[in-house]
Amino acid sequence: MDFSLSDEQKLMIEAARRVGEEFGLEYWAERDRKEEFPNECWQAICDAGLAGAALPDEHGGSGLGMLELALIVEELAAAGAGSTLGQLFMINPIFGGVPISKFGSDKMKRELLPALTEGRINFCMALTEPDAGTNTLALKSFAEAADEGGWRLNGQKIWITAVDAAQKMLVVARTKKPGEVTKHSDGISMFMIDVEREGLTYAPIEKAGTRTLSACSVFFDNVRIEQDELIGTLDKGFRELLDVLNTERIVTTASLVGAGRLAERLAVQYANERKVFGGKPISSYQGLQFPLAQSHAELQCARLMNLKAATLCDSGQPYGTEANVAKLIGSQAATHAIERSMQTMGGMGYAREFHVERLWRDARLFKFAPVSEEMILNYIAIHDLGMPKSY
Repeated sequence: MDFSLSDEQKLMIEAARRVGEEFGLEYWAERDRKEEFPNECWQAICDAGLAGAALPDEHGGSGLGMLELALIVEELAAAGAGSTLGQLFMINPIFGGVPISKFGSDKMKRELLPALTEGRINFCMALTEPDAGTNTLALKSFAEAADEGGWRLNGQKIWITAVDAAQKMLVVARTKKPGEVTKHSDGISMFMIDVEREGLTYAPIEKAGTRTLSACSVFFDNVRIEQDELIGTLDKGFRELLDVLNTERIVTTASLVGAGRLAERLAVQYANERKVFGGKPISSYQGLQFPLAQSHAELQCARLMNLKAATLCDSGQPYGTEANVAKLIGSQAATHAIERSMQTMGGMGYAREFHVERLWRDARLFKFAPVSEEMILNYIAIHDLGMPKSY
């Protein structure tokens, strides 16, 4: 295996580092306090050509891949944003860019991809439902074929990120009822619709972390969907949706690794400056060194697995296991690094001015989202170990 980076990759990492440092810890602390979408930071990311790294060059992207996107996200997160930075890439290059570039019509690609890469339009994805959760095949939102063509959508979604900042929504809905299909995963379709549309309403959910991007309940009351808003194959959208979900895991893990690196840096900086018990810096004590060193090792392992998943994705090989394993270890490694950073700082780790408490609140989400640790372990047991399904 070749672990070296090309000159182009190094330049993209450096560009991400510069943007990340421009919008550093204080910027994200302020956005967190005000619960404001980080418009200025996202626009700077787009202006630097980073948002479209994995999107086709003929539609404003760089024509690179998920490997480059993972490297970019990690560096931006490590510079000051933390794990919530990955959500910006989830909603736009993943929820918008992946389905449009892979399954969208030529018209969609021409109109929406340049707008995405230039920062003129934001996306969101309406997938999770109150009674389905991780079990996508149990979703009940139903798009019924309309007499005038197209569909009429009714149903409810929950925990939908950044609806209020989006202009377009990727909606996953049933187009056939379970009793009408022979294969359990059939009868599901994807649509790209306008957020501002008659019958579509949403309400915010108050939450502990990732406060710069809202989470909402979304309601569809006889929402009109046009024929040209279908993405991918009618009634066969579940398999195509997996490309969105697995790439979402890659950017999630990249942001978690970046958040862990940031927490590690803050802890070492604090420990080197803090002197007690005879004037020695507390960083000289093994009681603090060992936990941080352990976290560093865990983060490196998560990073390597994530980059392997991205490389397999880019080469067209199966990467579901690698993406899931990376996300499992990444969320655990980031949590350990952030909590150990907080412990290193003692009481000051709990203070907002030292920033670690925000990293802690944000990273906690990713222990169960976008897929929980338990469901990943189920996946590994069934798909990799050949064990019977347990649920």
